[in-house]
Amino acid sequence: MDEEALLKQFAAQFAHGPDDADDTDAAAAAQGADSTANQATDDADQSPATFDTQQFLNGLDAIFDRHAAATEAGPYLEQAMVDAENAGDEAGLLTVLNETMGFYRSQGRHKENQWIVQRALELAARMGLTTGTSEAWATTLINCATSMRAAKQYDQAEDLYHQAQSVCRHSLAPTDRRLAALHNNLSMLYSETNRPDKAELELREALRIIEASSVNPDADIDVASSHTNLALTLLTEHKLEDAHWHAAKALEIYRTGHLEHSAHYASALAGFAQVCFAERRYADAVTGYRHALAVIEECYGKDTDYWRITADNLRQAEEAAAQAGVTVDNAGVAGDAGALPQSGSRLSNSPAQDKTGANAASSPSTVSVSTGSAGAAEAVSACPVSGLKLARAFWTQMGKPMIAAKYPQYAGRIAAGLVGHGSECYGFDDAYSQDHDFGPRFCLWLTDEDYAAIGEQLEADYEALPRKFSVDAQGHVTFEAHARSDASGAFPSAGAGSPVTPRAQGANRRDGVFRIGDFFESITGYRTAPAQTAPHEWLMLQESTLAAATNGEVFADPTGLFSKTRQGFKNMPDDVRLALISRRLGMIAQAGQYNLPRSLKRGDGAAAWLSIHEFVQATASLVFLVNVPMVVGYMPYYKWQFAALRKLSGSMFALLPNVGEQLETVMRLSSAACYGGAGFGEGGKGAAPAIEKINDIVEQIAVDIVKELKREHLTTSGETFLEWQRPYVEDHIASDDPVLKSL
Repeated sequence: MDEEALLKQFAAQFAHGPDDADDTDAAAAAQGADSTANQATDDADQSPATFDTQQFLNGLDAIFDRHAAATEAGPYLEQAMVDAENAGDEAGLLTVLNETMGFYRSQGRHKENQWIVQRALELAARMGLTTGTSEAWATTLINCATSMRAAKQYDQAEDLYHQAQSVCRHSLAPTDRRLAALHNNLSMLYSETNRPDKAELELREALRIIEASSVNPDADIDVASSHTNLALTLLTEHKLEDAHWHAAKALEIYRTGHLEHSAHYASALAGFAQVCFAERRYADAVTGYRHALAVIEECYGKDTDYWRITADNLRQAEEAAAQAGVTVDNAGVAGDAGALPQSGSRLSNSPAQDKTGANAASSPSTVSVSTGSAGAAEAVSACPVSGLKLARAFWTQMGKPMIAAKYPQYAGRIAAGLVGHGSECYGFDDAYSQDHDFGPRFCLWLTDEDYAAIGEQLEADYEALPRKFSVDAQGHVTFEAHARSDASGAFPSAGAGSPVTPRAQGANRRDGVFRIGDFFESITGYRTAPAQTAPHEWLMLQESTLAAATNGEVFADPTGLFSKTRQGFKNMPDDVRLALISRRLGMIAQAGQYNLPRSLKRGDGAAAWLSIHEFVQATASLVFLVNVPMVVGYMPYYKWQFAALRKLSGSMFALLPNVGEQLETVMRLSSAACYGGAGFGEGGKGAAPAIEKINDIVEQIAVDIVKELKREHLTTSGETFLEWQRPYVEDHIASDDPVLKSL
């Protein structure tokens, strides 16, 4: 499937993307581009009264038509942002931001793209798009997610893609090809993060949608491309027979539709050759690569990476064929695909193929895990997969089929996933986390009406699901459809995999069937997020509470109601965020810059220690707030605070990326600084070196924070005592509600 072509259909209303330029009148478009470029250089200080979105798009198209994007597109887009903002045209500005994301992504400018992604999400929230199902919001989510994926920021990309899916399910028909594009995007993300099983599921769904929407699937280039993508994913799962069928099916479609001269045909040929090489069908691999090279040369020429990579693959296939003693016929190299197989055919094995290598028959080693009964905690502690992966497998293999069989009329109304309290919901669980409240589990979320009708029985059916599973060497989880008796003759328990603590039972249970409102109320005290116009309510919610309400994964949400409610808690009003930033600046100044050094001079180690605690808490919180919770999530509770901070700091897009490590250094030195005395501390040098180092770090963090505030245009002051930065930040709070102002 051609991702860019499908995204073009989706983004035409708001973003034409550098690879998606529509055909336009070149002279008129060039004239529009030139006039805008002249504005950028000659009249930069003049603000337009209005912003003409179509003229902007035409001008951008003209730049790409002239193949001048490398030098002209960047300045053109930057000036357009200024023009749209000065004109007060929020929709126009969102268009420009979507375009810029695509251009920066194509140029590998991932660090710069972070500001664009963040700005687009903030603008969409300000425009009120984030609570709706408009195509503008879906387009923005897709572009942001794809930018994150290109920058290898996979967690954020996955969350944004899932949000886009939720929006699209309500705004698009079930057979709309733009939905297929989304599934294809997710499959690419899963492939890049070594989750081929999930990539396969997404590609199969994309293929289903494409076939259902096609007038003639047997001659549709998008159907063919989907088969090729699926074949390559199956190949990574060592499902060679299925991979071969799909690769051959793609070639058959190109022949049926007489599409052999399409540039995409080369990908299908190379994909088929790759499958053949894995099957040790070296002669067929050589033939496929040779045909692919002929098409690439016809469409692109030889001076491309595409040609060079395929030529290298051909060389390897020819060498393997020679070593295997296989003679390859040179006929058909000019592009005749007649020698290639029909779909479903099986090519003969090469003479040299034996029982080793890719086709060797072997049984993967497995780790069996039986839940419940004596010793359950020890057994489950050996589980080699994360709680979220286990939960998704439990839902896919046991929960989803159960609902389809017993509640078919509700299958399209029940949301499923794992969100809330528990280390696995944050993705930070490990072997030490598995001694309590761990095991196969997920949540089912229902509307009040549906819960009244089936909630009690569905809970009973959920509790009765078999929970015995095994994990193979590749990390694939397999649940037993019917629990078999163990050596003692007893059936495995359907309970949790390790002892359930009191805090995870009763009203505080972490899995099972919930009303949507009850679920969020149990975590936050609110059935839905506070209104954007109720800042006092937002300020009463702790960040760790909001983190628990918005973490984890949603596996299915047919109606989108659960995701919409969850999204509401992610969408902290920007005035509230700025108010919290101001408060954090105040605490950093008071605890870290003022009271910490004074307490140390007094020799009051206890007061100094507590000052360090307050300083670290406020600074860590500020990092998350500056990076925007809508994008990176909220800071979780203390246990995982630094795990989350390390993860955020390791992101290419992170703001204040060095602060987390600096805070850990402060904590490491705190013992020597607060209680070291004359002969204690690092190297026996006493407290003085530790105190000096801590004070230096505190001031360096303050300097870095001021730089970031300036970059965000939240201050014009260079004052590094952060208390004096608060008025500048609070000047950007739009609301007059006094609860938001601290000064």
